[in-house]
Amino acid sequence: MQIITNIVLENNEKKPVLIDVFYKETNQKKPIVIFCHGYKGFKDWGAWNLMGKKFSKEDFVFIKFNFSYNGGTVENPLDFPDLEAFGNNNYTKELDDLKRVIDWCFTKNDFNKEMNLENISIIGHSRGGGVVCIKAEEDIRVKKVISLAGVSDFKKRSSTTGELKEWKEKGVKFVLNSRTKQSMPHFYQFYEDFIKNEKRLTIRRAVENLKKPYCIIHGDADTSIFIKEAEDLNKWNVNSDLKIIKGANHVFGAKHPWKEEKMPSDLEKATQLCINFLKKQENIL
Repeated sequence: MQIITNIVLENNEKKPVLIDVFYKETNQKKPIVIFCHGYKGFKDWGAWNLMGKKFSKEDFVFIKFNFSYNGGTVENPLDFPDLEAFGNNNYTKELDDLKRVIDWCFTKNDFNKEMNLENISIIGHSRGGGVVCIKAEEDIRVKKVISLAGVSDFKKRSSTTGELKEWKEKGVKFVLNSRTKQSMPHFYQFYEDFIKNEKRLTIRRAVENLKKPYCIIHGDADTSIFIKEAEDLNKWNVNSDLKIIKGANHVFGAKHPWKEEKMPSDLEKATQLCINFLKKQENIL
């Protein structure tokens, strides 16, 4: 198994994106899976590396990356050393970053012999689940999509009516990160960007128009994103496949840091469901 970490995807006009690639070197083209982390997340969080290893063992090229404004840096991709960047993040920047990673797959790189560019799937966890639904609907290069404990509505997460006036006046609001104890800023541009791009950023619109294999995986003990959001996603697309993991929480039993050599059982189940879904669709298509 080959694991190449912290590949720097440069752009003179944009912040860099850091990419990890997991694969078995066979010189045979394999399906590509691109994984998007969630809010207050990063590519090296918890047991995501173990997920990458599992996918590569099952003959996928697994790619995970840090959103460019997630608060990490090239020098320190873990946690949130760059809170200014975190505060300037928004949904459209994350969609742009995902496009940049997909574009990168099509450029000349060290993995061209391993990647089947006709078979790209995207998986998003939490907020990333909403991002991948939108991107899958608008990008013909994406063939399959999986929402992993994913959100169904960005609008209700962009602001509450009571706080909007104060947020606009101050230009920033803060959210405590209970793990790192940081006060993490959200600049008012986040709300402005959502309003400007509301149609595009409406997850229900994307899901209703999605004409690709779509799997929704959620734990019924998720207290961060309640299971009703998964049920809504399933309801909005009659061809979607809903898988519920009994007793699983929002991160499927993982935590950061994760020091064990195997995934927690619920994340193992979720990963296997992803693999089964993608391989089943492989046989259908």
